[in-house]
Amino acid sequence: MKRTLFLFNILCFFTAGISLNAQGGRPAAVDGMPELRRIALDITIESRVLQNGVVVWSETNQKLSMQGSPVGVQLVGSNIIVVAQFTPYIRSNGSVLAAQGQIWIAENENELTYYTSIETIPFELDEPIHYFPLGSEQLNPSIEIIVSINSHNEGRNPSGNGNPRNNR
Repeated sequence: MKRTLFLFNILCFFTAGISLNAQGGRPAAVDGMPELRRIALDITIESRVLQNGVVVWSETNQKLSMQGSPVGVQLVGSNIIVVAQFTPYIRSNGSVLAAQGQIWIAENENELTYYTSIETIPFELDEPIHYFPLGSEQLNPSIEIIVSINSHNEGRNPSGNGNPRNNR
């Protein structure tokens, strides 16, 4: 109960800064080599704070990256910092997402608790992957990060809206 109230207080005052850090906006190698554009990935990361199953805060970011290149998100609250990095690996026998999470929680003024985890999650392209950096969707409130990975298609932007001039 005490932990739930503590997390609720932290997340209610969630002044989060999201930063995706996968080589700026577009990997430089993708610009100069058309063959790399075919293996580029559109990665969408939606971060949400849930209270009693209701979304009380969310933010969505999109990045263009390549397999093996990490894309990260950092959430900063009044007493909590969550850092997560996602590295997709596309394989013919099944793709996996390496998810690394780090969490710092200030329990009180003199105590800082650190948690870390790393998981490999099998996935299919265009399938939402739900990641809970605090360890469980059953916590109330909880933090949920939803990652979606798609093949990059020159004919559309990362939001999925087609550009008819490029679809020849």
